[in-house]
Amino acid sequence: MNNSRERFRNLLVPILSVVLGLLLGALIMIAFGYNPLNAYKAMLSGYYPNGTTTTDLMWRNIGETLRQATPLIFTALGFSVASAAGFFNIGLSGQALSGWVASIWVALAFPDLPRIVLVPLCILVGALAGAVAAAIPGFLRAFFGTSEVIVTIMLNYILLYYSTYLMQNVMPASYRVSMDSTNPISSNATLRLTGLTEMFRNSRVSGGLFLALITLVLVWFLMKKTTLGFEIRSVGLNPFASEYAGMSSKRTIVMSMVISGLLAGLGGVVEGLGTYQNFFVQTASLSIGFDGMAVSLLGSGTSIGILLSAILFSILKIGGLGMQTKAQVPFEIVSVVIAAIIFFVGANYMIRIVLAKIGGGKKEVAVVTEVESKKDDENSQEGGAI
Repeated sequence: MNNSRERFRNLLVPILSVVLGLLLGALIMIAFGYNPLNAYKAMLSGYYPNGTTTTDLMWRNIGETLRQATPLIFTALGFSVASAAGFFNIGLSGQALSGWVASIWVALAFPDLPRIVLVPLCILVGALAGAVAAAIPGFLRAFFGTSEVIVTIMLNYILLYYSTYLMQNVMPASYRVSMDSTNPISSNATLRLTGLTEMFRNSRVSGGLFLALITLVLVWFLMKKTTLGFEIRSVGLNPFASEYAGMSSKRTIVMSMVISGLLAGLGGVVEGLGTYQNFFVQTASLSIGFDGMAVSLLGSGTSIGILLSAILFSILKIGGLGMQTKAQVPFEIVSVVIAAIIFFVGANYMIRIVLAKIGGGKKEVAVVTEVESKKDDENSQEGGAI
């Protein structure tokens, strides 16, 4: 009975986080003189044909939503794997960027290879580039005890500017249209599928969507059904007990970061080969890295939760354009709504206390409080160890 109640509560907390975030966004809109009902209606109007909205536009918006969700699934999965091992991988942006650059480079270097060879090769090289970028902070954490948070933040900047240097100074000039952009990749390297593009009315959704869905299943299987997944979760819960049980915490730390970076690299591959089909100078870290962290947190790190959260974030991002054009609500309001949702996800402790008080009275509140305080103690001990 208690287990079923806890599962229900785990499902209810992210739902309430979303609702509270939308309500807070509505209050902010009211405070600045905007109508939240019109704004949220405009957000959804592109998905359901009514009046001036055509069926073609509806399908195209759905395709763009799926396109936006695809790289978020990869980066969110990467964050969830690192989180399960007890690490906070903030370097997802740099790792995704590494995958993007590497996959485009291979695509431009071998444009005439058969598609059945070139596409898997580009995906593999891009994934490996992301894995290498994540292996650096993993190795430093495992063998020197450095903070992966600081190292990954700094690597984001290093990889951001290094990608520009590679494109402008290392890539052959024949690969570039200008100093700011590469040539488009050949049709043999693209992840776009003709049938999928036609179905979603020329949206940029690509075969990367199917790759993301397959990866969701593979990561679930890895974490729940394999020895490596068990070791990653064990090290995340207690690295000292894992060592005592015969597990190599150092190897597991490096492997978890490598897998995390590999998944983030795939997110960059999808952006390069599917969405943009070239590489161009980036002026800031990729948003899919930071949004992926939020998606993972909202989805509680589970595969199904990440899928639903990625779609929700994509609806907010794509629908936010409708809020701006149809309801004249600044796009920044959408960012505020997303930030509010993340805030309530982070403050799920308060939500759990309220739910416990409603459902089980003072005794259950005390139990929840004790569990959360133990988590805080464990986190502070880990921080001290770092």
